[in-house]
Amino acid sequence: MNIRVLIADDHKIMLAGLRSLLEKQTDFEVVAEAENGRKAVQMAQEKKPDVVVMDVSMPDLNGIEATKQIIESLPGTRVIALSMHSDKRFVVGMLRAGASGYLLKDCASQELATAIHQVAGGRKYLSPEITGVVIDDFLLGGSAAETATGTSVLSAREREVLQLIAEGWSTKQIASHLYVSIKTIETHRRQIMKKLDLHSIADLTKYAIREGLTSIE
Repeated sequence: MNIRVLIADDHKIMLAGLRSLLEKQTDFEVVAEAENGRKAVQMAQEKKPDVVVMDVSMPDLNGIEATKQIIESLPGTRVIALSMHSDKRFVVGMLRAGASGYLLKDCASQELATAIHQVAGGRKYLSPEITGVVIDDFLLGGSAAETATGTSVLSAREREVLQLIAEGWSTKQIASHLYVSIKTIETHRRQIMKKLDLHSIADLTKYAIREGLTSIE
């Protein structure tokens, strides 16, 4: 039986390359592609793939938040992070979110295929470069776990709103995008500022970038 795979990455060339690589494997079926985390969640719920290959830094909804939502709604689906980042924030953040694997984007195509087979079989897979990061965090008593995203004091919806604010969305645009009222978004923004003790949109943007909720790419 084929392993059904969903690919999520905000770069079209990367999506096309991953699809081409995976379709060369006789037992993989690419069932959907997504260019951001929110689309990945939607497509996962619609297609119910066996494995999601998830970029970590994506617009609209980042890979960590998308992974949390996918695992919560589809516990049988496995997620593999495929990222250019080996920073502890991203690695620990993805693993805490429920990802079963983490690879760097410069890995060989055969390593990705191996990782997909492993996680589809219920096992874990980490690139050799990532294993050291995880071991270091364990030896430190998981001290980075609570600060992996730096936003543990925020709710899931507040993290979503913070990312969109940092990416330049207006209050009206965010409200429409999340299907809530403008007043609700204004309340979220005030709560975020209060919890983080930040006092301007510029400060929120710097914070979101520094803590890995969004990137400057």
